[in-house]
Amino acid sequence: MELTMKKAALAFGVLLALSPLASQAETLRWARAGDSLTMDPHAQNEGPTHTLAHQIYEGLLQRDMGGQIIPALATSWSALPDNPNVWRFTLRPDVTFHNGAPFTADDVVYSLNRAQMPTSSMKELLTSVKEVRKVDDLTVDVETNGPNPLLINNLTNMFMMDSDWTEENGVSAPQDVAGGETTFAASNTNGTGAFMLVSRSVDEKTVLKANPNYWGKDEFPLDVTEIIYTPISSAATRVAALLSGEVDFIQDVPVQDLKRVDDADGLKVVTAAQNRVIFFGMNTAADDLESDSVEGANPFADVNVRRAMNMAINRDAIKKIVMRGQSDPTNVITPPFVNGWSEELNALPEGTTADAKQMIADAGYADGFSVTLDCPNDRYINDEAICQAMVGMMARIGVEVNLIARPKAQHFPLIKNKTSDFYMLGWGVPTFDSLYIFNFLVHTTTEDRGSWNNTGFSNEEVDAMIVSLESETDLDARNETIGKIWSAVQEEQIYLPVHNQVLNWGMKEGITFDVQPEDQPHFKFLSLQ
Repeated sequence: MELTMKKAALAFGVLLALSPLASQAETLRWARAGDSLTMDPHAQNEGPTHTLAHQIYEGLLQRDMGGQIIPALATSWSALPDNPNVWRFTLRPDVTFHNGAPFTADDVVYSLNRAQMPTSSMKELLTSVKEVRKVDDLTVDVETNGPNPLLINNLTNMFMMDSDWTEENGVSAPQDVAGGETTFAASNTNGTGAFMLVSRSVDEKTVLKANPNYWGKDEFPLDVTEIIYTPISSAATRVAALLSGEVDFIQDVPVQDLKRVDDADGLKVVTAAQNRVIFFGMNTAADDLESDSVEGANPFADVNVRRAMNMAINRDAIKKIVMRGQSDPTNVITPPFVNGWSEELNALPEGTTADAKQMIADAGYADGFSVTLDCPNDRYINDEAICQAMVGMMARIGVEVNLIARPKAQHFPLIKNKTSDFYMLGWGVPTFDSLYIFNFLVHTTTEDRGSWNNTGFSNEEVDAMIVSLESETDLDARNETIGKIWSAVQEEQIYLPVHNQVLNWGMKEGITFDVQPEDQPHFKFLSLQ
């Protein structure tokens, strides 16, 4: 408790130091629970990391505040009439990077190739890409292995880097975050975006200023000229900062404080469903788990154990007590926004706690077993509290859960490095298509797929179906294949879904800013009154 209070005091002290800026209406003071994991735009496929990157870097396309795909560094794109395997992108002219260098097709070719490297966390989005070619300075062709009508969906978080700057600074390959690598690109930037990096102190403060040469001056409000971003892990301190006027905008209003913030003079809460699902994963493939109490066996290898655990999750209780009504219980690891979701998949499992306990006993664990659960404490809404609820629910069926909660910077490498037996994860789907989930979470872990599949699930037939989705142009046939893959995922109970998140952004009344379904505030869209 003493350590927590010290951290809260430190965070609030940082905010107090920023108070002289309060009179500058064009300065936006922004806070959320956790910081970006890196400034390297290809090193981490993680929401808060992308959020900060979106202010500085840009892709060929992006999603607006309503979630619709709009032009960014490309002004137009289409598959070639005589070759449906090739997408042609026409680039925006007269765009410069923050250091003044011109943005050209060479940078696109370089960036897309870099994003496919082994240390990139974005490579699963480009698995269908065969070659990226420069046609001229403002035209790029992307050839895929067979027609890929959904390629553009995969490019909205695919950021463009200055090829010369990247090479000159020795960061030709993306930072290996899971391996603990630190590089120049992890703390320095050179994008084309609306804001430029001024200073950065990890987990303390990041300052951005408006890009005076931004190409979008006539297309976006661009009312903000400075952004001061302060991660505040303590929910109480974060809310206190908003209520006291020390910050202007927080992305994650705690559910217990929603009414308090919304009722406060000069503040408002804007709410919307998020394109993100929260779930638990289990190492089903190991012969023996490192953290369990069973010698020479893996309880998670038995699908009936996994089904019993899924049955034992009281999602309605989590919604009512932990989330204060701010969640949408689910039984599938895809949000309703995503192509492939259905009411049938979403239906909660039937059965009682007694039924689940009997299933555990029938699987050979009548005396139960213990296992460690890894949980983040600064990434998702009430993440640690959900894990604490999970401890109690599993205890009722004889599964003793030892909870270890860590900051996301320590939590995520456990999953990426396949060293967690039982873990919480949340997944947003920026492509709004099931293939994104399958490529990262279901496909066998290979060099370019399955990087977040810590379950060990591996099925050659399912893998083949996943790959086929990239080039299937018959949408009815494609959706039928998606349905078959989901049937396999559900039948094997690879994951334990909990709920889809609800977003609650808190802000000053003078801010006009819609909640973006991916929880991506693109501040160039924000208007100040």
